[in-house]
Amino acid sequence: MSERSAATLTRLGDTDQTFADPADDIRGRRVKDLDGEDLGKIDELLVDSDERRVRLLRVEHGGILGFGASASFIPVEAVRDITENVVVIDQSRQRVAEAPPYDPDLVDQDAYYQDLYGYYGYTPFWTLPYGMAPASVPPPHPRTMP
Repeated sequence: MSERSAATLTRLGDTDQTFADPADDIRGRRVKDLDGEDLGKIDELLVDSDERRVRLLRVEHGGILGFGASASFIPVEAVRDITENVVVIDQSRQRVAEAPPYDPDLVDQDAYYQDLYGYYGYTPFWTLPYGMAPASVPPPHPRTMP
């Protein structure tokens, strides 16, 4: 088995996937750091389109009424607890604030994802060996037409 690219990440909202149980969709939930400080809210999930697994949380923070907000990507491996309204991660607010910034105009997305996983200290999902994502973040399923 060879290494594969991270370029297969897609916003969940741009795919034909959804969660079998809508309660498993954590978009819109608040994110708290390891000290209980509020980091923002999850506005999107990035999924590996090959394996249909959530790989990154896109957390929006700052701004007023959605204006001036910025976003950070956090690997799903950072998730430590999920409740009905909150997702708790194992990183500090400062650590998230200093993470490599995302630039949508990047030509080499793989380099960004490599830097991001390295920064947080997790093994990238596209390299071997890779540990499975927490069971508390179930994979989305293809949407079915009514």
